[in-house]
Amino acid sequence: MAKVIQSIRGMHDILPDQSPVWNYLESTIRDLFIQYGYRELRTPVLESTSLFSRSIGEVTDIVEKEMYSFDDRNGDNLSLRPECTASCVRAGIQHGLLYNQQQRIWYIGPMFRHERPQKGRYRQFYQAGIETFGIPGPDIDAEVIAVSARLWKRLGLKNVELQINSLGSNEARNNYREVLINYLKSHEDQLGEEEKRRMLSNPLRVLDSKNPAIADIIKAAPQLLDYLDEESAAHFERLQQLLNEMAIPFVINTRLVRGLDYYCRTVFEWVTTELGSQGTICAGGRYDGLVEQLGGKATPGFGFAMGLERILLLLEEQAISTPKQSPQLYVVMQGEAAETAGFKLTERLRDELPDLRIVNNTSGGSFKSQMKRADKSGAEFAIILGDNELAEGNVSVKPLRSNEAQSQIALLELKDHLNKIIRTGKNHG
Repeated sequence: MAKVIQSIRGMHDILPDQSPVWNYLESTIRDLFIQYGYRELRTPVLESTSLFSRSIGEVTDIVEKEMYSFDDRNGDNLSLRPECTASCVRAGIQHGLLYNQQQRIWYIGPMFRHERPQKGRYRQFYQAGIETFGIPGPDIDAEVIAVSARLWKRLGLKNVELQINSLGSNEARNNYREVLINYLKSHEDQLGEEEKRRMLSNPLRVLDSKNPAIADIIKAAPQLLDYLDEESAAHFERLQQLLNEMAIPFVINTRLVRGLDYYCRTVFEWVTTELGSQGTICAGGRYDGLVEQLGGKATPGFGFAMGLERILLLLEEQAISTPKQSPQLYVVMQGEAAETAGFKLTERLRDELPDLRIVNNTSGGSFKSQMKRADKSGAEFAIILGDNELAEGNVSVKPLRSNEAQSQIALLELKDHLNKIIRTGKNHG
């Protein structure tokens, strides 16, 4: 017997029983983004490796350790996208969407990183996000954060905290970088090998270290906010004012630096303590130099990405119920004539009530076995059509999720009856 082929480690199937909550989350995100005036951009999952090494940074974990990269038959080095901001920028430059324009973009889809799989962290994972271009002020920072805050409200999520920080301008950041390097050098004998390596190549990432042995060193490090340029300080102050006016609570986390090299000024994360080490469910910030860095004309940018798996885990952890996608009707048909009439009837109902979810019984079976299938399907009602009903021009409507009595309904009145019992809210499936 041939060996059964399994899915690749860290890359999971989303099974039919799991897909309804995915569809609910994705449709909620999509509707919200559109409500705020954002337009969808779909980019390829495969890009030139240089796109990510130039944007994310050569000395980041993503580029050094985590990308799925290979040479294709033409000798081009390609990578599965590990994130989507760089792809959005590449597409914007390529298609002339960015220079001297304002754009509000959203995306959703799979990303790929060769990480150690664990709960909330996978090798193929799904993100949705927003990218804005051509808007330099703190007003767009506040709007984008407000979109994410409203999503948690719509989903009913609780116990998520907004953390914000400012990395300042590139010049201010470089000045702080030198101060931080000198500070870290004075504690070099206490640093781990990873921190020592990053100390010169990417010292801000040391502040993001999870090494408990240097927690006190990180806590006592100079704070970037003390080295902000005047314009960045004013930008950050205005952002805080706008968040306060919109009643969006936040805390300033001076150690928040984000893991990608292209960020400047505002950075933010939404975090929770209910998912263990994978506590960040949404993160982003400003990347005013990225478009120019990738070959376009200087264009300010701001955005975020959210991990769908982590949001789903949090919905589950907080026991938040989500809409089902079970059929509303299961049609039980006894006899060839009833089957013919039943298929004709259900197609007519789909024309008349396009939102109605109907499953027809197939492969025949006894009345008892068909009713078992109806119950297993999760349908709210069984529509029963047999020779007797057919001769009388009726159908039987049997509630499957309540003790209400079965009723006989004339075929000509079925549409109105279904509108009454389903569309008025008796069925929440």
